[in-house]
Amino acid sequence: MQTFVPGDPMDPETLMGPMISEDARNELHSQITRSVAMGAHCEMGGYLHDGPGFLYPPTLLTKVSPGMPVFDEETFGPVACVCSFSSDDEVVKLANTSELGLACAVFGDDRDHAIAIAESLSSGTCAINDFVKSDPRLPFGGTRKSGYGRELGPQGLLEFTNIRSYNIA
Repeated sequence: MQTFVPGDPMDPETLMGPMISEDARNELHSQITRSVAMGAHCEMGGYLHDGPGFLYPPTLLTKVSPGMPVFDEETFGPVACVCSFSSDDEVVKLANTSELGLACAVFGDDRDHAIAIAESLSSGTCAINDFVKSDPRLPFGGTRKSGYGRELGPQGLLEFTNIRSYNIA
């Protein structure tokens, strides 16, 4: 994460550009600072970047738990949150505690085991041994409070159509 220093997106050396707006950056910073005040540990990042643009450094929070803004709210910015668990059942219960369900990722040496865990998680998209990303060939969208419907893929294209039914007697 330390190699992803935010900067000018027009600079070919930049690996991470600015956030979409000042409001989005300030909301993310508020979520992080409120979570730290509630007991999360900020291992890196977590500060407002000096300089022009809506830059925010990659942030790593540990000791995150339900009830903290970074657990309970969608964070649309460069923040990774780490929660601890002791068993498969505990991690599934913890993940499904959230009212959100846009996407998840499961990592593990045993691919079949990772897939079994993923099948127990409630989300619109799941990556196995990879990071969540959208692919224009596949539908993308969330469950629960992370929205409804899909974008991208054939299903996403249908979201932009009006279907007319005819009943002719």
